[in-house]
Amino acid sequence: MKYIDMHCDTVSELYYKQLANIPYALYENDLHIDIKKLQKGECLVQCFAAFMDTQAREGSPFKYINHLIDMFYEQMELNKAYIAPVLSYSDIEKNEKAGLISALLTVEEGQACEGKIENLHHFYSRGVRMMNLVWNYDNSLTTANGISNNNQLQEEKGLTPKGFEFLEEMERLGIIIDTAHISDKGFYDILEHTTKPFVDSHTNARGVFFHPRNISDDMIKKMGERGCVAGVNFCFEFMKSYTSAADYGATFELSVQHMKHLINAGGTDCVGFGSDYDGISSLNLEPANASYMPMFEAEMKRQGFSDDLIEKIFYKNVARVFKEILK
Repeated sequence: MKYIDMHCDTVSELYYKQLANIPYALYENDLHIDIKKLQKGECLVQCFAAFMDTQAREGSPFKYINHLIDMFYEQMELNKAYIAPVLSYSDIEKNEKAGLISALLTVEEGQACEGKIENLHHFYSRGVRMMNLVWNYDNSLTTANGISNNNQLQEEKGLTPKGFEFLEEMERLGIIIDTAHISDKGFYDILEHTTKPFVDSHTNARGVFFHPRNISDDMIKKMGERGCVAGVNFCFEFMKSYTSAADYGATFELSVQHMKHLINAGGTDCVGFGSDYDGISSLNLEPANASYMPMFEAEMKRQGFSDDLIEKIFYKNVARVFKEILK
């Protein structure tokens, strides 16, 4: 069954290989995602994040993200017989008819814009169609539930005045707003100051396992009411606690538990996939890579999901948001 995945870090991993003078290619590699794996997994749309850890890498975030975007388009051109970038929902439909995988370019870390609206416009002109305002460190736009706050929930610090300015312009342009990594207050700021659906591209449910990167039942409920979608994250650290290496490992069963909780809190329209492939450990990972995505269907059926519900989670819920935002 075709699927949409709202988040992976494959472009960054390819770029790291380039910097280290290691051979790299999107068509076939040793990562979670390559063209051959996407084809085998029946991928409809793969979202590719241009990501920067602003604390680990020196220099201009804006320039760094542009280097990643250069690599993205280099790989799109080299593999144009198999995959094509999308700027609008009609591009997805066109690519599907042509037998091509669709690639949607995203930015993970709003500080890539360095607080300048003109840089947001620049990224839009280069094809960026989704962005989250923050990664793990507070920035000029908002607060994170992340490292800069000792991975504690931030319920009083949210968007800055500059962040609200960016939020308004993203919604106007048609850039999908992604609440991944943001503080709780930042989430509610976005909810209260937007009108269109947004996504939390790669997350899980706090009601199954408490982690500040996961979302609460109230957040899920509010997302469901707005028509938003949360992408289930395959990162094991966001799925359950563990005490030893023997307990470590993401499974189809665990992912489906989080899906069920999201559905119970927010309805059947608020769940999709956000694998976080190539940004997470490969140790004891189910599905091991993108080629194994169809195996979710059997586990979902085993746990009582109908064919219609499986289709919604695999691609229809996210496609609905894309169709509304990506004009």
